[in-house]
Amino acid sequence: MALAMESKLAHLTFDIGSPVARIVLRHAPLNVIDIAMMEELAQALAEVEARSDISVVVLSGEGKGFSAGVDVAAHTADKVEEMLLKFHAVVRLLVFTKKVTIAAVHGRCLGGGAELAMVCDVVYSATSAQWGFPEIKLGCYPPVACTALAALVGQKRAAELILTGRTISGAEAAEIGLANRSVADEELAGVVDQTVQELVGLSPAALAVTKKAIYAWDSMHFDKGLARAEKIYLEELIKTADAHEGICAFMEKRAPKWTGK
Repeated sequence: MALAMESKLAHLTFDIGSPVARIVLRHAPLNVIDIAMMEELAQALAEVEARSDISVVVLSGEGKGFSAGVDVAAHTADKVEEMLLKFHAVVRLLVFTKKVTIAAVHGRCLGGGAELAMVCDVVYSATSAQWGFPEIKLGCYPPVACTALAALVGQKRAAELILTGRTISGAEAAEIGLANRSVADEELAGVVDQTVQELVGLSPAALAVTKKAIYAWDSMHFDKGLARAEKIYLEELIKTADAHEGICAFMEKRAPKWTGK
C-alpha cells in the first residue's frame, strides 16, 4: 500500500510502497535545500526508520536535477547554526539508517545535494550529471564532504574537489568512486529499479545487520569528524570577513572581493 504525503510535505514527494520508500526532492527550479526541506526530509526519514516493513529507500530529485545544494541565504550568520544543525541531522539519519539507501542522480548535484547523495549506500548517476562542492567559491567549505569524501575517493581527490570547487561529470564521479556507476540519462531509472528488485528479494534483517558491520569502523569516526567540522565552521570560518563577503556577493550577484581576513 502506497502512502502519499504531498499535501503535508511542500518540498518533497514521499511515497511508501512496502518494502520500498521513495523520497523525491521537489523544490523548483533547482531543488535547493532550504531549512523547510531539511525539516521535511528529517520527518520522512524518521518515519521510514520506524517502519519495519521498509528495507530500501530511493532518494532522487524532480525536474532538471538532483539538487543544486543548500540555500545560500541560510548561510548568513543569524541562520547558519540552525542550518548546520538541521542539515546534519538529515545526513546523520541517512548515515545511520538500517535501510539500504540508493541515490539516483541527474542534472546538478552540488554542495549539500552532493553531500546527501554521497552518504547513500549505493549511488547511480547520469553520465551528464554535474557533481561538485563549490562552497569554497563562497568563502565556505562543505562539512560533510570534509569529513567523509576522502573515504570515498581518496584524500588527494577529495582535497582537489573541495579546495577548487570544480565541477565534474557523472562519468568522472563514477570513475573516482563518488558514484557506483554512471549511465545514460534515459537508463538511470531502469538501473535503479533493477537494484531495488535485487534488494527487496533479500532478508531485511540481514541487510540491516550487514550495513552495521560494513560501516562499523567509519561510523565511529564520522560522527566525531562531523562534530569537529561543525565546530570549526561556526567558531572560525563564519567569523571571517571573507565568508561574509562570499555569501553577500552571491546573493547580490556580483564577484566577491576577498581580503584574506
